[in-house]
Amino acid sequence: MLRSRAKRVSKTVKELDAFPKVPESYVETSPVGGTFSVVTCCLIMWLLYAEVSYYLQANFKFRFLPDTDFDAKLKINIDLTVAMPCHAIGADILDSTGQNVLQFGILEQEDTWFELSPQQRLYFDGMRQVNSYLREEFHAIQELLWRSGQSTLFGDMPRRSVAPSTPSDSCRIFGSLILNKVAGNFHITAGHSLSLPRGHIHISAFMSESDYNFTHRINRFSFGDPSPGIVHPLEGDEKITDQNAILFQYFVDVVPTEVNTFMSRLSTYQYSVKDHERPIDHHRGSHGIPGIFFKYDMSALKVHVTQERDSPIQFIVRLSATIAGICVISGFINSFVQIVINILKCKYIKKPQHRIVTEKLLVTADLPAHTTPASLLQHSEPSTNVQPLDLTVASVQKSPDIITSHNILNT
Repeated sequence: MLRSRAKRVSKTVKELDAFPKVPESYVETSPVGGTFSVVTCCLIMWLLYAEVSYYLQANFKFRFLPDTDFDAKLKINIDLTVAMPCHAIGADILDSTGQNVLQFGILEQEDTWFELSPQQRLYFDGMRQVNSYLREEFHAIQELLWRSGQSTLFGDMPRRSVAPSTPSDSCRIFGSLILNKVAGNFHITAGHSLSLPRGHIHISAFMSESDYNFTHRINRFSFGDPSPGIVHPLEGDEKITDQNAILFQYFVDVVPTEVNTFMSRLSTYQYSVKDHERPIDHHRGSHGIPGIFFKYDMSALKVHVTQERDSPIQFIVRLSATIAGICVISGFINSFVQIVINILKCKYIKKPQHRIVTEKLLVTADLPAHTTPASLLQHSEPSTNVQPLDLTVASVQKSPDIITSHNILNT
């Protein structure tokens, strides 16, 4: 009973088989078909490689979300050089909470020379040109930057091989500070700073305006931890001035950024900046304090960067559709080419044909008894080799194959 059911099921399944199975003896091979088969296989392999590469290179999605992480801290990274000795300037940060740099940490100061060595100048000019290009073309190459995986685009500035013989005339200020995630002001002005309960002051009473020189060079200015795909606009900036009392202002808008990829998860910051400079002249109504001021503020929105790719089922479906489409298209093209070739062969190549020669019936007075009947004899011999046949009344009557009509005999 079970065997009978199994046979019925097997028979039903065989009847439902809709896939064509052509015997090999019915398949006609040709050089054109072989060429198309090789080209199709190569094309399928190339498309297979392209689809797999596209699937592995996931896309980056950028979304703007409200920033609700109010208790987070803001890390600032600074490395800049001011054309004044370290004992003549002071660097401070004052945020909207009233705290100054003493609560956030201390930036290191190092006496140096503002004039760069040939190797350092080559490095800094290259960094400035690259960063200028990245700022201008960021929207066109941001996908490439995110895929590169390079968290830092520039290395450290090379050391001087030979120290100048002149005394140092500049001060390098560098380091990292952990700040409150609120608006603040990082500034460098003349005179050392003195912390007070409600702020701080800069002691510059023993300096004259002729000693001021706020020409500066920015090697590094960023927020948060380094991450691929983020460009820091101020890195590589250099401001040179011949005026002593001048105010440089940078208005920085800091945007929190969360990066979630398949390999890492990171919370960092990126920023946009606008700069302004003006000379200080109290007689002309241009008031202020000479120095370098970085006024930063936090954005209410954050950028959420995620890495996404299609599901494996979608990848398999797209790959199968691509391969099937290539096979069907190549089959159509192969059939069309075969038809064109057959038409051209029939038109321009004539095959030799055998001429069919029909013997004529020759009626004479005498017909030998052993002669061949004259009943529409046909063969492939040329007509010149046919011997004339003699037909007589006796021979016609003896042979049943000969036409016995009186009308024919009389003729």
